[in-house]
Amino acid sequence: MLTNRPRRLRLNPAMRDLVRETRLHVKELIYPLFIVEGSGIREEIPSMPGQYHYSVDMLAGEIEEITRLGIGGVLLFGLPQEKDSVGSQAYCATGVVQNAVREIKRLAPQLLVITDLCMCEYTDHGHCGILDPDGYVNNDKTLEYLAKIAVSQAQAGADIVAPSDMMDGRVGAIRQALDENGFEKVAIMAYSAKYASNYYGPFRQAAASAPSFGDRKTYQMDYGNIREALRECEADIQEGADMIMVKPALCYLDVVSQVRQHFSQPLAVYSVSGEYSMLTNAVRQGILGEDVIWESVLAMKRAGADIIITYFAKYLAEKLR
Repeated sequence: MLTNRPRRLRLNPAMRDLVRETRLHVKELIYPLFIVEGSGIREEIPSMPGQYHYSVDMLAGEIEEITRLGIGGVLLFGLPQEKDSVGSQAYCATGVVQNAVREIKRLAPQLLVITDLCMCEYTDHGHCGILDPDGYVNNDKTLEYLAKIAVSQAQAGADIVAPSDMMDGRVGAIRQALDENGFEKVAIMAYSAKYASNYYGPFRQAAASAPSFGDRKTYQMDYGNIREALRECEADIQEGADMIMVKPALCYLDVVSQVRQHFSQPLAVYSVSGEYSMLTNAVRQGILGEDVIWESVLAMKRAGADIIITYFAKYLAEKLR
């Protein structure tokens, strides 16, 4: 009789562990951090329960915990006190992210530090680049500033820069600028397939990065498209991206799977703020069990992700210990 054969392999936890096809490792997890200017600041983000704004002087405890848990690295977002039309604090040598990179490298030299490379948190208009007089983001002018930001972040000690702006040609411009300034060893993790998603709402509150007018649909991807995602990934790889990314994650697992099938580069997914807040609130209210977090992240890995950027990284790391 063959009817019970599959069930015999599901009989108990030890058996299920033995034959599990997809596994998660703590080193594959990246934990995002929001860094603010000032001192003595550790404030919970209202839209993202359990996530905090940190001033640089308050990072020590957090970095110690991340290091203890063995998490693969951190992804830094900065909230400057001053903003202007060209996002000058993004490439300032003493900018909030640059200061955070130096402090983290002092506290934990071995910890991998990734810097989000964009302008929306730093511009007074909230868009991801330099605006023309008519309010349209000027692609080629923006590339000049993205290159300056990348070099500044590399000078501070970033291991990886992660351009999230979705400008055409930005990976090539960034790679050239890094190489010309002696940072050939700094890698690029490109937000290659970044969709104009409705799941970013909590992040925009956390990073104070909502556009002051219009939206980002002219440069972020239409969420009805998948072939476009493959073209974007291919372009970034040709320009020198060391890693590519699909963002968001949960509603885009079909995209993740297609990208994995087409390309061999390390593939990251970003499980974004909306995903985090939905699951966190559902678990806290007893609507869903806590295991839904594990199930969701394992789905990302099963779809083909090598690297998972998630606000649940510390939670998952504790489970993996």
